[in-house]
Amino acid sequence: MSTSNTSRREFLQTAVASSAAMLTGPRATRALAAPAVANRRSPNLLLVICDQLGLDAIGAHGCPDVHTPNLDRLIAGGTTFLESHSTNPVCSPARSSLMTGRMPVETGVISNGRPIHPDCPTVGHVLGSAGYETVYCGKWHLPGGVPKPADGFTVLPARGGQGDLDDVAISRTCEAYLKNRAQDRPYLMVASFLQPHDICYWGNHVGKRVPAGLPFEQIRDQLPELPPNHKSRPAAPAKLDRIKFDRFDDEQWRYYLYVYARMIEMLDADVGRLLDAVEACGEAENTVIAFTSDHGDGRGRHLHVSKWYPYEEAVKVPMVVCCPGRVAANQRDTTHLVSGVDVMSTFCDYAGVRPPEHVRGRSLRPLLERKQVDWRAYVSSEHHIDGRMLRTRRYKYVRYEGDPVEQLFDLQDDPWETKNLYQDPQHADTLAEHRKLLAEFQRGLRPVEPTPSAVRPRAQRPARPGQGGRRPPRKDPS
Repeated sequence: MSTSNTSRREFLQTAVASSAAMLTGPRATRALAAPAVANRRSPNLLLVICDQLGLDAIGAHGCPDVHTPNLDRLIAGGTTFLESHSTNPVCSPARSSLMTGRMPVETGVISNGRPIHPDCPTVGHVLGSAGYETVYCGKWHLPGGVPKPADGFTVLPARGGQGDLDDVAISRTCEAYLKNRAQDRPYLMVASFLQPHDICYWGNHVGKRVPAGLPFEQIRDQLPELPPNHKSRPAAPAKLDRIKFDRFDDEQWRYYLYVYARMIEMLDADVGRLLDAVEACGEAENTVIAFTSDHGDGRGRHLHVSKWYPYEEAVKVPMVVCCPGRVAANQRDTTHLVSGVDVMSTFCDYAGVRPPEHVRGRSLRPLLERKQVDWRAYVSSEHHIDGRMLRTRRYKYVRYEGDPVEQLFDLQDDPWETKNLYQDPQHADTLAEHRKLLAEFQRGLRPVEPTPSAVRPRAQRPARPGQGGRRPPRKDPS
């Protein structure tokens, strides 16, 4: 496999000179052309990441089962992209794309617990070299709980293990930083929350010992309804087809959805604390806030919990950007296909910094400022190492290397993905075109060798004392 010709060290040696050239070149003229922006200093940049939040699991996005006043307030104050996609619906690969603007095969993070390849500068490297104060608080997972100094960030101390224990500490730590920092230079802050990822423990542990009946009878009339594709199992490649969670009855599924909604509300409170802190510091109009998630959750669709698969419930994630006076408010973009790789380019654009070579993302800034711009025709994501998804405006195509079963969904007529059309003669031309587009995209990538995994195979893990050689219970590594 080929590797990028720009290492982190080489990038850091040239970034300052490149940034200076950027500020005097034609791109700088375009970047400063927006009304009421030209005379301001470089904006602060705040990236808020959560874990396992599906795009349509927010009140303002139409979910009737959650109360999310703070996320709704963020959406009302900015632009929300309703065709936003994860690059890989697993924690570490998706996060590597958010940090670098590249696809997981280009970062070396093809599965959980791997570090970003040393040839891939992070957004911390890029903006730190341009004079930004770069800080990180919360879940990292590339690998380990927090970034290392070599990853381009100063770490704000807060644990990063389980949402109901740690997210409050993360939001409080970020609040303290914002209220006590010297405002002599702009900051890039990444606030990385865990909720609603705690639902993984529900599926992994409660699901193995399914209790009879409801634990709290008084909430029976508050349980969400099941999705219309709850038991839909369209033809799928083998790795995808065998993922199934069928131990719950309908009532237990509805209770699962109820618990997931409460975890989202916990996240909402911590996001609200962060938004209040930005406003209390008087910097709201000079702070570009981007909110997203690494991936979604199965939520009972296709008999799924958790993530891993290319269906909408796992691959569609929020992408909301807000900044009064810079970003169009109360806008719902239903047209443009966006991706986690776009965060790097967007932040670089607002900072007046040239993105690193070979990034895949595009700056969302023209869309946020309601300018006409040619946009991409498709986005892609990776699954189970050898699976690939390509999404165009109307269709989704899925292929796994060496598997004869493909998937083609018409998301205009079948938004719940219940009918696989890959063998439908009427869609043969559409299938062929999507195969061609995916091959074109793959040829344009610059893959690297996968970086070493910090997750040991189960057989190599030592037994706990007193277990008599039995392996310890499996923990969710995401």
